[in-house]
Amino acid sequence: MERKSQVQIPKDLLLALFQYHLAGNEEYLPEIENALMEKLDSMVKRELYTTFKTAATEEEREKARQEYLDKCGMHEDFRW
Repeated sequence: MERKSQVQIPKDLLLALFQYHLAGNEEYLPEIENALMEKLDSMVKRELYTTFKTAATEEEREKARQEYLDKCGMHEDFRW
């Protein structure tokens, strides 16, 4: 059975979601979209890093490491 994970969001994002969904205040939409995209990016990076550290094969680890560094914006000249 797959373990369910939880995601935490900043209080400001939660309040903006309340304003948008419960109060119908659409001026919060750009803020919500930006915050959710940042959170998604953070989650993807974390998953890649975890795969890099725990993958079963060297090939999987290296692939995840390269994807992680790409996602972080690490220039190839600064990679080991």
